Amino acid sequence: MQSLALLKPIQSILWSVALLLLGNGLISTLLTLRGTNEGFSSATMGLIMSSYFIGFVCGTWVSGRLIRRMGHIRTFAFCASICASATLLHIIFIDAWVWIVLRFFYGLAYITLMTVIESWLNSQAASHERGRIFAFYMVVNLGALTIAQQMLHIATPDNFLLFAIVSILISWAILPLTLTRRNQPMINSERPKSSLKNLLKIAPLSVAGSTLSGLAMGAFWAMTPIYATELGYDISGIALIMSLTILGGAALQIPIGRYSDKHDRPKVITWVVALAGIIALSMAVIPSQTALLAIFFIWGGLSFSIYPLSVAQLIDQLHPDEIVSGSSDMLVLHGLGCAFAPVIAGSLMTIIGSQGLPLYIGTVLLILAGYTAYRRRRVVDLVSGDNAHFEPMVQTSSQVLSMMFDQPQRDLFDDPSFYEEEERNRIINALRQSGS
Repeated sequence: MQSLALLKPIQSILWSVALLLLGNGLISTLLTLRGTNEGFSSATMGLIMSSYFIGFVCGTWVSGRLIRRMGHIRTFAFCASICASATLLHIIFIDAWVWIVLRFFYGLAYITLMTVIESWLNSQAASHERGRIFAFYMVVNLGALTIAQQMLHIATPDNFLLFAIVSILISWAILPLTLTRRNQPMINSERPKSSLKNLLKIAPLSVAGSTLSGLAMGAFWAMTPIYATELGYDISGIALIMSLTILGGAALQIPIGRYSDKHDRPKVITWVVALAGIIALSMAVIPSQTALLAIFFIWGGLSFSIYPLSVAQLIDQLHPDEIVSGSSDMLVLHGLGCAFAPVIAGSLMTIIGSQGLPLYIGTVLLILAGYTAYRRRRVVDLVSGDNAHFEPMVQTSSQVLSMMFDQPQRDLFDDPSFYEEEERNRIINALRQSGS
């Protein structure tokens, strides 16, 4: 009953999230399959899918300005119209360069939609409820992405129907927000001030984890449907691979994260990344399709954990007032990694074939594993206090970070031990300023 009461003020927002993510989760896989059927090479599809992530990153600077100028509901309707119409334009103009432009504007509009939703969700949540609301929000995210892959069974990618369904779902996402009687939030939609230079100095492990996990995950989202097609999977098999990987991420993130809360987090990151890299490389030599499905589930659980583990490691090393701006920069770095990944992976697949994807992903992750091992053995990272509380995450907007970290920040200041360590924190700050 308490959970239902908690969800009542935000039910319209969650409905909009679910509809939006159903559409977005479907169009990502659908475009890859349709482009392949139209004869686009892996390298070309890499460029098309990279364009989405470039728009996503650019949108992190544009979204706040749009919201301040137009308001939440009008901005949401404006950007949802762009996404819905861009989806249909893909099927009207079957041209790689047109698709590149469309994916850019779709990505820019989509991150603005997520910023509207998450800032609204953040404003509706009381401080003591934000942790549970964030958990519900992540369940809706991952659940919608999983179900979206199964919608590929409705029709063939060569048909107009799936594109129409995506457009309808995104259009329907406008309805719950426009029907709500609740007032629009009056919040500052400005993106937090960048602190990337300080992050590179203070937490290079987190920066590397965020960027390289983006280089791996961007390739997965963009190129796995092509990889599975070339291995002989039909539409049902491709949908199953994508769904199982997402389900693995949903199932294993929390146990891995909670384990890292109680143990040496850099060590946990090292092992998680190394195992994910080894498993990715093993995909290139596994002959059984059934075994490959199980491998994708396990790999999803490990690889989906890398970015939130990197964020948790960052929080371990930052003071509370630095967390939101630092984590916002992590989102941008992750997005940049995602933007480059499809181009690199697609080019490699064009040169050496489908196995270029697992070889690329495995190599990226093992490079990250090597760097994390080096940091653990040769460099002692400064930590500002006790381990932060791990939160499962998918790539999102900077607005949700306030909801994620509001409670931990306040708890830290309310804890007397924080003030007992004041002298220690002064020393840490002095070391930071000196560049140590």
